[in-house]
Amino acid sequence: MQFVTADTHFFHSSLLGNDQFAPRPFPDVATMNQTIIDNWNRRVGENDLVYHLGDIALYFTKPAQKSYAAVEKVLRELNGRLVLIKGNHDSRALFKYLAAHNYQVAGQPKYQFQDVGVLLKYDHRQYYLTHYPLMLGIAPQIINLHGHIHHYSVPIKENINVGIDAPELDYLTPKPAFGTPLSFPEIEQIYTAKAADLAKRK
Repeated sequence: MQFVTADTHFFHSSLLGNDQFAPRPFPDVATMNQTIIDNWNRRVGENDLVYHLGDIALYFTKPAQKSYAAVEKVLRELNGRLVLIKGNHDSRALFKYLAAHNYQVAGQPKYQFQDVGVLLKYDHRQYYLTHYPLMLGIAPQIINLHGHIHHYSVPIKENINVGIDAPELDYLTPKPAFGTPLSFPEIEQIYTAKAADLAKRK
């Protein structure tokens, strides 16, 4: 199966508590990291593919290699293969480190890398997977899956925030546990519910 997620922000200590932009009520980053890992692995199998739309982690050390190794260790604990789309908090140096430590999962590389985005067809729809939300104009055949804006939402039905703290998750019943990647049938549910919600507001 294929899944999509964004904005895991592993190790990002300043988001803990009641941060205005992306509140995360965890006592420490170790608890937050493990919660995401556990909820991810309940959903994703070893042979599944997950598109991660940026902002994997925020962790700075000296030397930097120490933080890259810590992030890579967390990613190894996540089930599935990862297509990593670069977010504003993802450095090329981290991607180079991951590429140098890549390995095979079911005959495929654990990590694939994209700087800007991926255009994907799934079940008769086209999805443009990016970190930043895109204003595509009149392009109803394309749905933009994105992250970056955390608990904010673009008021356009073709823009769906798939970050782990996105408000669009409230369109799903039950709401996925924190850190759970979304399936494409769930994306379809979100799209339908968001379109109906926005239509009522006109």
